[in-house]
Amino acid sequence: MPNTSDDAYPAAGPGTAAAPPDRARRVTPDPQGPVLVEGPVEVALDDGTLARSDRFMVAVCTCRRSRSYPWCDTSHRPRARDGASPEGRSLR
Repeated sequence: MPNTSDDAYPAAGPGTAAAPPDRARRVTPDPQGPVLVEGPVEVALDDGTLARSDRFMVAVCTCRRSRSYPWCDTSHRPRARDGASPEGRSLR
């Protein structure tokens, strides 16, 4: 589970990093889902708070359906009923 402490690194100001990374971070957008980011990661939220994760890879939600926003919980995936494809057609 990602850490959400916003006092781990004091913010340097809007749009600036508080602590420079040791190396460039790899960001991988997934057209069908989240943005994968090599960690550790800080995400600046709309209300000014920071969500922090120390994990080696995080999935950042881009659809805002996640119950654990800004972290992806796969809510973007279509859900299918038993016996039906994601498009709603029967598999039988």
